[in-house]
Amino acid sequence: MSVPVPSRQAQKERTREAILAAALGLSHDHGFAQLSLRQVTRAAGVVPTAFYRHFDSMDEVGLALVEQSFGTLREMIRGAQRDPDIVDNLIDASADVLVAAVKHNREHFAFVARERLGGSAAVRAAIQHELELFISELAVFLARVPQLSGWSSNDVTMVSGLFVRNMVYRAEQVVETPDGRPDLEEEIKRKARREMRMVVLGFRDWKS
Repeated sequence: MSVPVPSRQAQKERTREAILAAALGLSHDHGFAQLSLRQVTRAAGVVPTAFYRHFDSMDEVGLALVEQSFGTLREMIRGAQRDPDIVDNLIDASADVLVAAVKHNREHFAFVARERLGGSAAVRAAIQHELELFISELAVFLARVPQLSGWSSNDVTMVSGLFVRNMVYRAEQVVETPDGRPDLEEEIKRKARREMRMVVLGFRDWKS
């Protein structure tokens, strides 16, 4: 019985994913900006010439990792936004979705947390761009909240930014939380909910 031979495209995709996985793993100990192409290709089990079939530079690897990291979060948030229960219970649900997303993709969130302020200029800019996109997407969702129906788009975006900055800070705390400590996770959720409720209390009296 013959064994199926992987297609050329499938092999290329596996090589690309191996490079990304190697860079992600190595960045945990060394920081992405300190990684060399040779370190990454050695860990991925490929030769340097194979690297250049997929990426022009290490910065391109970093940009691909940023895209992967935010892509996963965006999928979870969009899925959550389609749930009517979450629309009705935005604060509690947001805290739950955030912690679940970080736990399922800890390496990617740790990468973003490390590189958001201390990575290469290209990677930092890409992370900032993704955060701005996230704020814009969340603003579209928040515009459906009845209390914000009369607000200007700029003010809705401002509130969205407050929520996102809170989420980024709390996500970084979840990354640092040891496995098997649900008590610490619940404490992070509690604080996130409390802070978001404080923001929401301002909705009633704010004049756009």
